[in-house]
Amino acid sequence: MSLTFHWFLPTNGDSRHVVGGGHGTPATASGRDRPPTVAYLSQIARAAEEVGFAGALTPTGAWCEDAWLTTAMVAQHTERLKFLVAFRPGLVSPTLAAQMAATFQRQTGGRLLLNVVTGGENKEQRAFGDFLDKDGRYRRTGEFLQVVKELWEGRTVGLRGEHVRVEDAALARVPDPVPEVYFGGSSPIAGEIAARHCDVYLTWGEPPAQVAEKIARIRSLAAAQGRTLRFGIRLHVITRDTAEQAWAEADRLLDGFDPETVASVQAGLARSESEGQQRMLALHGGRRDRLEIHPNLWAGIGLVRGGAGTALVGSHEEVAERIREYHALGIDEFILSGYPHLEEAYWFGEGVLPRLAAQGLWHHPTGKETAPATAAPFVPVAS
Repeated sequence: MSLTFHWFLPTNGDSRHVVGGGHGTPATASGRDRPPTVAYLSQIARAAEEVGFAGALTPTGAWCEDAWLTTAMVAQHTERLKFLVAFRPGLVSPTLAAQMAATFQRQTGGRLLLNVVTGGENKEQRAFGDFLDKDGRYRRTGEFLQVVKELWEGRTVGLRGEHVRVEDAALARVPDPVPEVYFGGSSPIAGEIAARHCDVYLTWGEPPAQVAEKIARIRSLAAAQGRTLRFGIRLHVITRDTAEQAWAEADRLLDGFDPETVASVQAGLARSESEGQQRMLALHGGRRDRLEIHPNLWAGIGLVRGGAGTALVGSHEEVAERIREYHALGIDEFILSGYPHLEEAYWFGEGVLPRLAAQGLWHHPTGKETAPATAAPFVPVAS
């Protein structure tokens, strides 16, 4: 099975420095360096499309632009790239969400994927008018997805659930193809909902041993439901021609973290109710001196950013090797990002993807042949 790679659209802003935000923390000032305009995000999307990414994740929350509206606009400036749109069940009705997805599919030629984000922070959820507790949100997500999936099958749906109630719901036109559902969550109830409803289970970039444990647990839960899932991982990436160059870039990013910002972000993230976020924080403990938590896996991003907080750092060969290591555990999809997202898409697309292609692990979605980029020798010009 060929590996699938997705990139990231930084709708909270982009920079040559790390842009923080997420899980109740605001985007940091660096997000103003390259504002998330449709023109700039379209540049990133076209770059990702060219080098061979299958899709691009767009986040959701108060800290970034709306994912549905942004991707609908960016889609008009791309041809093939799919959009993994993050959205929160409960903020819109399941019937409306199913209709929105169907419209998106028709208007983009079937380029929608859905990333279901239940919402881990009470304070932010309440700002959007959602006053359920965490377990209640997950139970509502299960009911929500039940309705959405039945509507996509062309059924007329009625449900009087604990949190969702619809009567005689139906779509005039079902989506074709039906969007795949991506889902993450580390808590026990998140695993139950994922096993019952998602197509791809996502984890943040923990060390391989922890990822293996999570995959085994979710796979077992899905098997009990008579289902088989695919697995994906969310990581940042810093890949260069040599390991020394890659780690020098990681050090440069780390030097840009002022202590006050780190302390403020860490204090905010410590209040998170997300079990996944707490697992991210435990990888570095707020310290700067032991950030390589597994060979080529660096936890520095998590000092100033909520959510995904680890990066693959190394030469193109080393990064490819770490990808093979995760793939051996059962990971088939990789959702990646890097600062700035335009340039880093090319570093990965020209440096790592061709190496994976040469090993038969990846194929360009268009069938285009790829070869690792090589530095051209310097030839002096005679004066």
